Amino acid sequence: MKRTASGKMSAGLLLYRHSDEGVEVLLGHPGGPFWRNKDLASWSIPKGLITGSETPLAAAKREFAEETGYSPRGKARPLGEAKQPGGKTVHVWAVEGDWDAGSLKSNMFEMEWPPRSGRRQQFPELDRATWFGINEARAKILKGQAVFLDRLLETLASS
Repeated sequence: MKRTASGKMSAGLLLYRHSDEGVEVLLGHPGGPFWRNKDLASWSIPKGLITGSETPLAAAKREFAEETGYSPRGKARPLGEAKQPGGKTVHVWAVEGDWDAGSLKSNMFEMEWPPRSGRRQQFPELDRATWFGINEARAKILKGQAVFLDRLLETLASS
């Protein structure tokens, strides 16, 4: 496995389902004060850092469960990797499944907030999750992750 210049690699699962409107994908909105009022180009595929000797797929499954409280059981289809604008490389797998996004139970992270206040606060990794049709997902997803929407459609068309 090739490491990025920063050495940081992430992995995630893109949960998808078929509906009357076509393919829908599940995206998560990052929690915390920096993302609170952001919507367009701010949603993400549930993902996180690959740790130790963990395989990228194992990390993707672990991170999805930690960030959503749900463990999809479908077959994982590789969508490849993409270097993000910040330099991190993300590996993504598509998994078909249907899940009630309203039952989101995300893990928490801690940070100093407000800045330089000395006060630590906890925030959820994801503050909400929602199903989006592909066109709406293109507007909502982080710029560097949009390639995975195209790869999902290509994978589904070829199967």
